[in-house]
Amino acid sequence: MRREHDAISPTTEIIGEIRACQFIVADFTLHRNGVYFEAGFAMGLGRTVIWTCRKDQMRDAHFDTRPYNHIVWETSAELREKLANRIRATVQI
Repeated sequence: MRREHDAISPTTEIIGEIRACQFIVADFTLHRNGVYFEAGFAMGLGRTVIWTCRKDQMRDAHFDTRPYNHIVWETSAELREKLANRIRATVQI
């Protein structure tokens, strides 16, 4: 019988995935609180964080993230192209 506290929470899974990754893509569109934590946690582990935000949402980005070079996008096709270019330029795969 599995007890409730033995179950892996979504947060525990996310932290495990961040620990195991080489880099993360953190999209700040709609400014979900979790993405700020996840990006900061990844930075603390020395992981590359690729910051993204849809253009119409960038003005609401928290001041702490503004110094980082966000990929600002309008369409999913534009995001896909810019993201692929950023990964090739910054991540050693």
